[in-house]
Amino acid sequence: MKLVTMRDSKSRAERLESSSLSSGSMHRKLLVILGQTAVGKSALGVALARKYNGEIISADSRQVYIGLDIGTGKITRREMKGIPHHLLDIARAQKQLSVTEYQKLAREKVEDIFLRGKLPIIVGGTGLYINSIINDISFPEVPPSPTLRKKLDKKSPAELFEILKKLDTRRAKTIDPNNPRRLVRAIEIATALGKVPPYVNTPRKDLNPLFIGLTLPPEVLKKRITTRLLSRIKGGMVDEVKKLKKNGLSWKRMEELGLEYRYLSRYLRGLLTKEEMLKELQSEIVRYAKRQMTWFKRDKRIAWFRPTETAKMQRAVIHFLKGN
Repeated sequence: MKLVTMRDSKSRAERLESSSLSSGSMHRKLLVILGQTAVGKSALGVALARKYNGEIISADSRQVYIGLDIGTGKITRREMKGIPHHLLDIARAQKQLSVTEYQKLAREKVEDIFLRGKLPIIVGGTGLYINSIINDISFPEVPPSPTLRKKLDKKSPAELFEILKKLDTRRAKTIDPNNPRRLVRAIEIATALGKVPPYVNTPRKDLNPLFIGLTLPPEVLKKRITTRLLSRIKGGMVDEVKKLKKNGLSWKRMEELGLEYRYLSRYLRGLLTKEEMLKELQSEIVRYAKRQMTWFKRDKRIAWFRPTETAKMQRAVIHFLKGN
């Protein structure tokens, strides 16, 4: 992937500022910091918020849940350095928070930050959550079907994926085949509507965002993922999952939450040894990071930087914020 050079970081910011934005949106500026897991988005968000009077809105589909702290890498109070963070710990993990619910809360928070004269900074790696804020996007109004869900409840992810492929091959090509929650929802929508409606990605006309993407070479990212995983294990991630179970979070729900919670629950149930759990979880996080980049590559508004290119990012942000 081509990285932004010192000379073209300014022109990229200029293109981002002028593309598909109405004149009425020029003063409604916000920053979007995105990228794969483990690249350093949270720290950059805090640094920019401190420098430019900003507040952060989290765009992470699991950090919205109370108690999912170590496993999701949720930023700590100390790491926040006094910067307000929003959309963290807003729902109980026992029940899924829908993207529609997240969208409503996040958009309200963006307006609140604007009204107080501060800079909204969206930080996260969940592409759908980010787009639900800064794009004109609606979601299929198909209510949950208890009858269908009961029928699908005993199906494995592989079986669910095969069902979806028969219903909607296009959606099957873009979905995470290991995420039973999303598979069931896609089957539910495809059953009701005949297919899952195409994803709409139309920029909002009333916002002026600057997209900053953080990226690392694959091998560097893989090593960082491994190091962070081992650190979280030592930091109490197993005890966190035990506590969640004790407080009523089912094994089934942990499977739905994916990644750390899926594999640690399997380890605690005796389905995997510790060595197997670590190996499979590390591989799954790497695959997840690849899916994240596949999603982000579709958005040409993103200017990509290495985490160490702080000066280049600062110049792009300054130019963006000072522009008319």
